[in-house]
Amino acid sequence: MTHRLTTLGALLSLVVSLLVLTPTTPSQAEPSAAAAPMATGFHISGRNLLDANGNAFVMRGTSHPHVWYQGEADSYAEIAGLGANTVRVVLGSGQRWGPSPASDVANVISTCKANKLVCVLEVHDTTGYGEDAAAATLDQAVTYWNSIRDVLIGQEAYVLINIGNEPIGNTNPGQWTAATTGAVQRMRTLGFTHTLVVDAPSWGQDWANIMRDNAPAVWAADSLRNTLFSVHMYQVYGTPASITGYFDAFAQMGLPLIVGEFGHEHQGQNVDEDTIMAEAQARGIGWMAWSYSGNSEPYLDQTVAFDPAQLTTWGQRVFTGANGVQATSKCATVFTGCGATGTAPSAPTAVTVTGTTSASVSLSWTGSASATQYQVQRAPGACATGSTFTQVGTSTASVFTSGGLAANTAYCFRVTASNASGTSAPSGTVTGTTSGTGTPGGCSAVATVQNQWGNGYVVQPVAVTNTGTAAVSGWRVTFTLPAGHTISGAWNATLSGTSGTITATNMGYNGGLAPGAGTAFGFQATRPNGNTQTPSGFTCSAP
Repeated sequence: MTHRLTTLGALLSLVVSLLVLTPTTPSQAEPSAAAAPMATGFHISGRNLLDANGNAFVMRGTSHPHVWYQGEADSYAEIAGLGANTVRVVLGSGQRWGPSPASDVANVISTCKANKLVCVLEVHDTTGYGEDAAAATLDQAVTYWNSIRDVLIGQEAYVLINIGNEPIGNTNPGQWTAATTGAVQRMRTLGFTHTLVVDAPSWGQDWANIMRDNAPAVWAADSLRNTLFSVHMYQVYGTPASITGYFDAFAQMGLPLIVGEFGHEHQGQNVDEDTIMAEAQARGIGWMAWSYSGNSEPYLDQTVAFDPAQLTTWGQRVFTGANGVQATSKCATVFTGCGATGTAPSAPTAVTVTGTTSASVSLSWTGSASATQYQVQRAPGACATGSTFTQVGTSTASVFTSGGLAANTAYCFRVTASNASGTSAPSGTVTGTTSGTGTPGGCSAVATVQNQWGNGYVVQPVAVTNTGTAAVSGWRVTFTLPAGHTISGAWNATLSGTSGTITATNMGYNGGLAPGAGTAFGFQATRPNGNTQTPSGFTCSAP
């Protein structure tokens, strides 16, 4: 579960009755490094998770707090009865909870399989490492997985291993990259060929974009290329732009992503669950909502006291609402009696420029019969090897007009197709060149202080809008921090420093803005206790 974003140094609060478990079996001896075996069971293809039969599998489920509520064994059948195809199971590695013994984990796996649930097993003890002094390291989590390896090896078609929940807090989130790379590589050395799920830092929310920016390095470090990236969407993701921007970034990198946790609100702040669920469905992205019952924050309970007949408002949204579990879940084809889940659509073909103006390029293409949405991607300049693409829009038909472009300028376009089972490879590319001449763009920046506390605050959103009559390909926002204030993190922009006058520049995926279009970024800062000042002088320029 995601906890503190804004208050640094705070410990997690879990009001649960923790059960003392019997010790686990001794750790297995670690083999020496050798050539990794081929992946079996679940595996990644492009941006899609495939089951052992090679069929696309899109997670739709919830989390069950098993280590704290071991008496609620009926929950697995209840979750399956509500339509879920996946359950994320909270385990303990012994540093804070548990350790969950091998015999217990074997029973969990067996129960999941009996209920046709894919089992995502996670170690919760790592939550908030670096900020929470009690948290375990990812390396300790790997040692735990090795201690129960006998009940995991052979279950690759039914089990994914979420190495550690929210493994880094807000303190030095940059350590995530090395820690996660090391954990993935050690798991492979130990002989685990399972799909490995890795959570983002900053309590899972990745508001500093550490996972997003370093995901390619972690992916490359996995000898099996079988790593699934997991972001936890809570109060950082309160607007459609924040959600689609994050999804777009992984789409642009061609890397697999799931929403490993999300809620409808968190710590008194809104979460845009409607956009999370709608965009995940359109793009074939899996999700597991938090959580079935037993929370220390009851507004995140999906049932009252583990009773599936008493769905909370949040539970109704997850299981019976639009784009929810019952409307979108399909079980994995490895289970007897499950029909085919379908396949991701083929790539669109014959992308053609059908018209241009001084500010737009119109496209058409031959689509896939199974596609429910097309994603149009654009790169600056004529098409060339190494063109860098950014998603600029979506369409449910095989036509699209990309507007707000600069006059007499070449742009390269390509299209992908998606449905609930996944996303296609990109189409071929086509160059479109606008006509005429244009007027330079301008932009504005309006900042909102979202949350404040004694020695810090969050500014979100800083809304950036193109106020010109032509498209802009980038923007810069300048503002000034009061004396003694320091930036502690930022998202959806690159900041020039941490104090004084700051310049925020666009990321690769949110720099292009049509006339009247907008985007947003945010940041968190610390300040002296008792100081109530906030940043000022926000100005925007579009070079």
